[in-house]
Amino acid sequence: MNEIRTVRSEIPEFEAYSPGLSIDEIKARFGLSAVIKMASNENPLGTSPVVQQVLRDKAGLAFRYAQAGSPKLTAALAKHLGVAPERIVAGNGSDEIIDLLVRIKARPGVDNIIAFKPCFSMYKLQARLCGVEFRQAPLREDFSFDWAGLLALADENTAICFVTTPDNPSGYTPPVAELEALARALPPQCLLVIDEAYMDFAVPQESFSLLSRLEEFPNVAILRTFSKMYGLAGLRLGYGVLPEWLADYCLRVKLPFSVNILAEEAGLAALEDRDFLQATMEAVHSGMQYLERELTALGCTVRPSRANFFIFDMPAGAQLDAKGLFEALLERGIILRPLGSYGLPNSLRVSVGSAFENSELVRAMGDILS
Repeated sequence: MNEIRTVRSEIPEFEAYSPGLSIDEIKARFGLSAVIKMASNENPLGTSPVVQQVLRDKAGLAFRYAQAGSPKLTAALAKHLGVAPERIVAGNGSDEIIDLLVRIKARPGVDNIIAFKPCFSMYKLQARLCGVEFRQAPLREDFSFDWAGLLALADENTAICFVTTPDNPSGYTPPVAELEALARALPPQCLLVIDEAYMDFAVPQESFSLLSRLEEFPNVAILRTFSKMYGLAGLRLGYGVLPEWLADYCLRVKLPFSVNILAEEAGLAALEDRDFLQATMEAVHSGMQYLERELTALGCTVRPSRANFFIFDMPAGAQLDAKGLFEALLERGIILRPLGSYGLPNSLRVSVGSAFENSELVRAMGDILS
């Protein structure tokens, strides 16, 4: 064996993350000039014009290193959320915070991490990479959470419990009382990490999130992102609201410049642009209502969701299956998310688009299904 190529034994078993098909890929494959992407839960309005102007104005700072710890953004987030700045750790997407928590909290070969199945792939990936056992409890058939099944996996070596709400791919969002009960029932050494990437779309938030009551729950951490509501997916910006002792450890070991200077400036501007946030909320809620009504009229079964996406099942007796519909839409330049990898071969996930995109999807599906 070539010694240069020697790696840890588990590394060859990993597969690269598959983010779904890109617009450029579909344009090239089918010779299209325009493509509608409704597969990645991105903001239907794009990026705020205010943020775009800030990025243009600040582009000249790209040669500078950012401040370690992103202090300006941390202070702004603390004010926005009503929490102590000592609780906040900004990262290169919330993925970086997940990675930090697993590496800091879980002991390789000793501890375990628990979550539902299916779940965000990063939880399992980082656990395996760190040599930590990853245990999963299946969701119920209606996508609701089987708390008893999850708790049955926990023991004295459970370091982290990951829960995503609203959940992906279903959009299911449990009431906050269930999260309270889970936080109190977990073993004392276990950190409950609640991934709230889509919580900005769930209203009223106090009915679904423990963010405003973290002082009552010293074993709870919350993750959020600028990728969805704020339209900054391409800049990779997220954060954790953590117990202060854990935030301190994260800041000691995280890469010092993982949040670049333009991402921080964009985040600061995005927090202030309330008009864009309101417009996004209105676009998502009206788009959800329109798509639910029109897809139901086509015979699809639409699953309830509090996020900016939802699952729908194919009509009974349809000549196409979900994969066939997905491919037929691709040929017309519309990208949805097939869910075969989630064990849902009869289902597709659709992200709410602009009013034009939503109507184009409905028109194309009507043509295909008829």
